[in-house]
Amino acid sequence: MASGTGEALRGKRTEIMIADGGGDFERALSDAITHNGMIATTVSHDTRARALLRRRAFDLVILDAVARAEDSLRLCRQIRAVSTIPIIAVVPDGREDIVLEAFESGADDCVSSPFGFREMLARIRSMLRRESYGRAVQSLPRPFRFNGWRLDPWQRTLSQPDGIVVDLTAAEFELLLAFCRNPGRILSREELLASTHAGLAGPIERSVDVHISRLRQKIEENPRNPTLVKTVRLGGYFFAAIVEAD
Repeated sequence: MASGTGEALRGKRTEIMIADGGGDFERALSDAITHNGMIATTVSHDTRARALLRRRAFDLVILDAVARAEDSLRLCRQIRAVSTIPIIAVVPDGREDIVLEAFESGADDCVSSPFGFREMLARIRSMLRRESYGRAVQSLPRPFRFNGWRLDPWQRTLSQPDGIVVDLTAAEFELLLAFCRNPGRILSREELLASTHAGLAGPIERSVDVHISRLRQKIEENPRNPTLVKTVRLGGYFFAAIVEAD
């Protein structure tokens, strides 16, 4: 079985979402993707697709813009408004107007239907390679700013708006760094654990929760009513601040 590009580059199997627009190719495409060592998840064009994107780290989205182009391209715009995830739109053959609208809506590539699965798989791998190269360039540590605070991944420092450096433990720093890299996205305790090693000293939920509580004491105006690190019941946490790269 062939392995997905993301598996080799990121140490996990590549996960692809197929947004089902009512076409007749989704099941066969899902089987082809799975046969090539990747994970395929098919969802309908509704809030579930967006909710799933917030909860799981998909590597690429395939939109079916053949049967219900308007709904598909609306979903494309909604995804692109909050995410840089690669998007491939499947469009009707000969419909240049839909191709142009797909690109204007934020799609990275378009494939005309009907298509060959070998071609689609080649396009998927090509896009994943481009995304991985882009991540490698962007992985050079750049400071983040939020609400006047400055987090420097290179020097591993956190500075208050007045410039005073705040003392953080290694776990607290890694948690805050994970939040700054994923603002507005719900991060499960398991994801935070994987990103920070914060749970190595004890049970996952207890360890992450303790470190989050201590982090709030240092960055929140009112730790009892946090406005930056929000708790999502049965979900995890998300960072509510607007984060900018310095």
